Order: sequence, then C-alpha cells, then structure tokens
Amino acid sequence: MKYRTKKIVISAGETKLKLLILMPRDGKESDGSMSRRTGVLWIHGGGYVTGMAGMVHMSRAKNLVRKAGAVVVSPEYRLSGKAPYPAALNDCHYALMYLKDHANELGVRSDQLMVGGESAGGGLAASLCMYEKDTNGVSIAFQMPLYPMIDCEDTETSRDNHSPVWNTRRNHYGWKKYLSGISDKPVPCYASASRRTDCSGLPPAYTFVSTAEPFYAETVAYIEKMKKAGVEAQIDVYPGLFHAFDMLCPFLKVSLQAAKRFEERFDYAQKHYFAEQNV
Repeated sequence: MKYRTKKIVISAGETKLKLLILMPRDGKESDGSMSRRTGVLWIHGGGYVTGMAGMVHMSRAKNLVRKAGAVVVSPEYRLSGKAPYPAALNDCHYALMYLKDHANELGVRSDQLMVGGESAGGGLAASLCMYEKDTNGVSIAFQMPLYPMIDCEDTETSRDNHSPVWNTRRNHYGWKKYLSGISDKPVPCYASASRRTDCSGLPPAYTFVSTAEPFYAETVAYIEKMKKAGVEAQIDVYPGLFHAFDMLCPFLKVSLQAAKRFEERFDYAQKHYFAEQNV
C-alpha cells in the first residue's frame, strides 16, 4: 500500500512543533466515508541530542502505514542541545494530543492510539505512557519502545560498552545533555523510564533488543517490571548485534526476522488492544 506524507505545524504550549504525518494514500471506505484506522505516534531516536522527524521513513513505523493501514504521526521534538528535559516529552505530549483531537480528520480510531519509537524515541514513548496515565491524559492502547534508552544510570550492559553505533561514551553524553536541566533532586520516570517502581496500569508493550548493545539490560528489566505488575509485555532478543541493527542493516536476515515479528505483534495489538478516551 502506498502512503502520502503531510507536514504541518501546531502550537505546543509556548512553542511551535512540526509534525510529519504518514497515511495511506486512499483513506476512504467504499461509501466515501473516512475509514477508522489505528493512530500511531512514532518518535525518532538519536540519544535525545540528534535526529529528525524524517527518520520515520527508515523506521519500523513506515510499514505500519504500508502494510497495516495505520496513520503515523512523527514529531520534530526539541533536542536537548536546544532544550533539555522536559522539552522533548512536552512536545511528544502535544503531538499525541493532536492525534487524539484530530482523530476524525485523520481517519483514526480515538480508542486505538499507540506510541512507539527507537532508542531515545523508545525512551520517550515509555515515559509518555507513564505521563499520560499519571495525569489522566490521552489513553494509550499499546506501546512499542524498541531498544529504548530508558536508564540514566549505568547497567551491566551499558557500562564499559564499546559497541559500534552506540556505546558507553555516547550514552553518558546523551544523558548528560538531556538531564542538564535537572539538579538536586531524583530523576523522574518521565525523564528516565527505568526510575518507575510501579508499572501497573501501563499499556501493553512489545519490544526487541540485541544482547551486545548498551540498552539490553534496561530493556529486559523494563519488560520484566511490567510483567510483574500484571501488564501484558513481550520482548524478542537477538544475540550479538549492535544498536539499531534493523534500521542500519535492513536487509540482513535477522533484520527481516525482527521486522516480521514486530509487524506480527502490531497486527495482534490492532485486533486486541483498545483504550477509550476519558474526554
């Protein structure tokens, strides 16, 4: 299925936010009415310090539009070099609010809004789920934080990690920049999702990660924490690969396998996970 891209600018508090919207080229039913599709907020990675909304075209989200008929919104959130936490989270919240408030216009089901992203985008997706739940904000049906950057402290796999693409040195730099606005107080889970102690009531989740990358331990711990809290959560683990292997080497057999599993879990989520909006 072909898709079209739309660029818009919305108000996000005291700033402006660019959104990239991907949607099936024909979003109408046979009677001419707009179809009701899954809405996905997909958040780009880049260690909170780099990246752009256009990365969605090389992400897992592209095929959610092409193969599953979803509508995907990708926000150009503020990077930490310009504005540290909570700027990026606030921007993602406004993007999610836009998706909810314009569901009819976009042909999206308001009871099936999902969030996801890779790396730092996965970290923002996880934190956003916590923020929306705690503030009685947008109801999220499913979360897809892929190999997420969620622990601001060293873990057994992010410590002394010298893998390509992302490693300990880059991880320390990314967190330092992102958390530069926080001082003299504990880091909240809305900045570093691993700080969350009670994961009950969070949306069902799926992720995948590789054993050689820095985020392996924190990703596994996040899924286990949700499972213990009674949240439906699944993870696929791929041995010995570097960070974001699926995006950087998309034609590897293992990357195709990871993409297939991801799309299968999304298909399951479309059939089983719904969340009515409070207002």
